[in-house]
Amino acid sequence: MPQVTTTSLHMRSVDELRPSRATLPAGCRIERVDAITPEFSKFLYRSVGSGWNWADRLPLTRREWADIITRPGSETWVLWTNGAPAGYLELAGSPEGVVEIVYFGLFPEQLGRGFGGLLLAEGTARAWDLHTRWQGFAPVHRVWVHTCSLDGPAALANYRARGFEVFAVEEADQAVVDASTGWWPEA
Repeated sequence: MPQVTTTSLHMRSVDELRPSRATLPAGCRIERVDAITPEFSKFLYRSVGSGWNWADRLPLTRREWADIITRPGSETWVLWTNGAPAGYLELAGSPEGVVEIVYFGLFPEQLGRGFGGLLLAEGTARAWDLHTRWQGFAPVHRVWVHTCSLDGPAALANYRARGFEVFAVEEADQAVVDASTGWWPEA
């Protein structure tokens, strides 16, 4: 088993957010998917994560997946380029004012085009104002994320460039799971 380093980062104020220097080119937009389905969520997850060994949600049934992505405070923001999804960011907000960036990444063919900083900056801004879209949620006072040494080589630098600060680093042996298994466990 390889040793994996997991780095947890956070922001404690929206004033710490640093935007990307790039701008979205014509034909690109970032928007929230209001009625996300388990199928579309899993498509995004697998399209981004299969190259980085994302496998933690693969054992979930369709119902379990739906429960996660439709709970209050859960939001999925997609980067679209010329009508096709190019990457996404999933938020998990809590009524207490803490938001986790649960998943973030680009489709393989979009890497190296400057979209990562743009999507992360916009997604983080949406994390900071998540409470305005969810009744009963306290104003956001902390946004956090974790990344690991199995993720893309630019991930940690991108988080730091957007203003996230490291608050924990852990090392552990971790099994690398084949992320190319079937669509749903019960299938």
